[in-house]
Amino acid sequence: MPSPAPLIVTATPGRLDAVLSGLSGASRSQVAGWIAGGFVQVGTEVAVKASLKLRGGETLTVQVPPPPDATVEPEQVPLEVLYEDEYLIAVNKPAGMVTHPAPGVTTGTLVNALLGRMALPEQSGFDGPDGYRPGIVHRLDRDTSGVIVVAKTVGAHARLAAAFKDRETRKTYLAIAAGQWRAQEQVNVDVSIGRHPVQRQRMTVGGAHPREAQTLFTPLAVHPDGHGRTLALVRAQPRTGRTHQIRVHLAHLGSPILGDSVYGRESEVMKRHALHAQFLTVPHPVSGAALQLHAPVPDDLLHAWVTLGGQVPDDLERAPR
Repeated sequence: MPSPAPLIVTATPGRLDAVLSGLSGASRSQVAGWIAGGFVQVGTEVAVKASLKLRGGETLTVQVPPPPDATVEPEQVPLEVLYEDEYLIAVNKPAGMVTHPAPGVTTGTLVNALLGRMALPEQSGFDGPDGYRPGIVHRLDRDTSGVIVVAKTVGAHARLAAAFKDRETRKTYLAIAAGQWRAQEQVNVDVSIGRHPVQRQRMTVGGAHPREAQTLFTPLAVHPDGHGRTLALVRAQPRTGRTHQIRVHLAHLGSPILGDSVYGRESEVMKRHALHAQFLTVPHPVSGAALQLHAPVPDDLLHAWVTLGGQVPDDLERAPR
């Protein structure tokens, strides 16, 4: 497998290893390994000390070596295809499937399944330190189900990646959350998100190197939980695309997603977090026409809502205007 394209970021003030860890999402020890191996440049100079003090504004370039177990085999895994042409494919990713391989996860991913169907463009627009992600332009968490788009050509990858970066897409998720909700009362959350300073696999409001994050929440149906609070079937429309954004923002509201063991707690009626990417509108990479994609709400999420006493809205599968 060829090495990925370099990761190029602009430094913030601080120690090189800490800054690069925060910007890339890699652990400090992993970043230290990159520096020791001569894979990190500050400006035009190869960095030799993890403790190098940065003023901020320097260009950091990382030529990340491929993982030692980087072989990714095609696998014959059934996929629910929502749309496909010669430039892209959109699928309804099932809960439990990892989007792309990463160290320690090289089988059973969406990329493995797609490679079993077709050739995918080699990594383009590399956006992180780990993993092999041909064609991947955006991701869903392992336990989040729903619409995901994958590019089939290098040109399509570049155009789709730009569309997500420039916020030319519209994303709509469905979640079950507890809290103080009133039907149809919209809540706009505009608080920055960064990596948790201690638990590196988590994100948090504020955190290390926070970035702006905005999500609009609309409760479609509410139901008393018997303890003075309400359960809500919530529509989430993120305007930005930060890691774990919807999960962190709902937890920030005091309304963690049902079954979210990271930002809330486990549930007896939902064996994963109750979050589904229901609608995605994205410009076609060649024609520019708006592709309106829809992944029906999965049975486990509906079953959990009904089991908790909720009523399913008649217009649940209707896209928001």
